[in-house]
Amino acid sequence: MDAFYASVEQRDHPELRGKPVAVGGARERGVVAAASYEARRFGVRSAMPSVTALRKCPELLFVPPRFAVYKEISRQIRAIFAEYTPLIEPVSLDEAYLDVTHNLKQLASATQIAREIRAKILAETQLTASAGISYNKFLAKLASDYRKPNGQFVVRPEQGLAFVEGLAVGQFHGVGPVTAARMNQLGIFTGADLREQPVEFLQQQFGKAGRYYFAIARAEDHRPVVADRLRKSMGSETTFAQDLWEFTDLLDGVRPLMEEVWEYCQRSGIRGRTLTLKVKFADFQQITRSRSSVGLISSQAVLERIGRELVEGLFPLAKGVRLLGITLSNLNTSPQAAGHQLTLSL
Repeated sequence: MDAFYASVEQRDHPELRGKPVAVGGARERGVVAAASYEARRFGVRSAMPSVTALRKCPELLFVPPRFAVYKEISRQIRAIFAEYTPLIEPVSLDEAYLDVTHNLKQLASATQIAREIRAKILAETQLTASAGISYNKFLAKLASDYRKPNGQFVVRPEQGLAFVEGLAVGQFHGVGPVTAARMNQLGIFTGADLREQPVEFLQQQFGKAGRYYFAIARAEDHRPVVADRLRKSMGSETTFAQDLWEFTDLLDGVRPLMEEVWEYCQRSGIRGRTLTLKVKFADFQQITRSRSSVGLISSQAVLERIGRELVEGLFPLAKGVRLLGITLSNLNTSPQAAGHQLTLSL
């Protein structure tokens, strides 16, 4: 999807259309969750601190996120995908891989399928989507960004190697800014430069990822589209406008996070055994504290009791708390775990 969260807000609030919009918090410690294309022209990007975004674009309009709305639209879009193929691998609320080799409508052209899906998304949601079409996931991901917004791009088998050669390594999916800078220091600036490096050298410099870089420099990616990938955890976190010191304040801060996690449990039917409290202090030191039960956490009351005990374990505090997060893991998403619920024992 194109600037998904921001586009939803512009759709639902006509006064925001054509203006630079950021979804997120405008407060001092806020973070941009998504930016409209009007905001991106000023250099505003997701995950950017709100104060930095405002410096880049003083006219930036902040709107609070509405994740329940985004999730519902995401479900609409997934339903459209399912009309064409059961092989859908969600990446996030606004992105997925589809394998349409054998599609439900028996269409011979992946380009046609992408065009139909995009048209249907626009008709049903009034939102635009972009598509990348290719013979593997790596190239499809690269292609999906090539004609944004509201476009699609095809990398054919005979074009794959040349397409990769000309790209900067920083554009490669799986090569983050730190890795790209490290590659640049080694004289690797483009896909062509990367392809010249022996696999042994790349593994020496980048560990296990070196073999992946060796393959993608040759436009090779044999990962299949994996439908219904098992979820390993679910969680929520929040950053506070002021540092928290008091037990009651921390408990008030973590309670809505536990409510959000339990709401997901209720909707999905998923339960978990391990609750983890994430804490980031005023000096940005980060710690986690976890507690596991023998069986699945069976109620919101039990979840909140464990969460309270984890918060209690932080005291006395030596420094203020700026962020709290709650994650539930060891989920019953495997066939062995499903249907087995034991007595809670901490």
